[in-house]
Amino acid sequence: MNLAHDDLGPRDGRPVLLVHGHPFDRSLWRPQAEYLAERGHRVVTPDLRGYGESKTSGTTGTKTGLDAFANDLVELADHLGLDRFVLGGLSMGGQIVMQLVEDHPDRVEALLLADTFAGLDTPEVKQARIDTAARILEEGMAAYADELLPKMISKRTRATRPDVEAHVRRMMRDAPAGGAAAALRGRAERPDYTPTLTHIGVPTLVVVGSEDEFTPVADAELIHREVADSTLVVIEGAGHLPNLERETEFDDALSAFLTGKRFTP
Repeated sequence: MNLAHDDLGPRDGRPVLLVHGHPFDRSLWRPQAEYLAERGHRVVTPDLRGYGESKTSGTTGTKTGLDAFANDLVELADHLGLDRFVLGGLSMGGQIVMQLVEDHPDRVEALLLADTFAGLDTPEVKQARIDTAARILEEGMAAYADELLPKMISKRTRATRPDVEAHVRRMMRDAPAGGAAAALRGRAERPDYTPTLTHIGVPTLVVVGSEDEFTPVADAELIHREVADSTLVVIEGAGHLPNLERETEFDDALSAFLTGKRFTP
């Protein structure tokens, strides 16, 4: 699978691979990619299969499992000559990260899990993903994006950061409906990652927005409890996308983690 991607920073820098969530694209991580690249890291931000500029395979009736996304990322790392790397993901991207580190633990030297959820969906949420997949194939992404937006970012962000709101709306509206639907179907059938958290043996940064409606602070606290070598950072005033809503605080926390320093909000 040939994933569209950006590759910033010196080629001999410490590799950092950042995975976007649904229904976004690699521009989700632009602030962090530029920030880390300026500080000597090599930062790779791909568009997942079926998102952004990366193509999907099959027909509109297919699904993309999180294992397929994880294998795509390993193939990209192989292509770029990245043997071991820091791996980060947000929301669905975080679940893909949990899948990858379970399948390929030797490839990961540190983890970032942002605004994500390790457990299974309720039957109602699972059915809602399947129903939403059918809906966006029929209607497109525009109405779906407009409905999601108020839950994606906090009220404070919407009031004070029109640039962030516009960026998030654009990513969601521009997401290819076929790829997004395939991911929704695959995500509905994902395994429970909670039992695998204790297997994670690398330093892990867990970040969550204090106002996150999709994956609230309690979900991040659970991950933090189960991953032995983990640090929890709550970004005040941010919703589901703290890396965009409060990028300075997010970047400071990530930089402190990568350099082994203590982060003080």
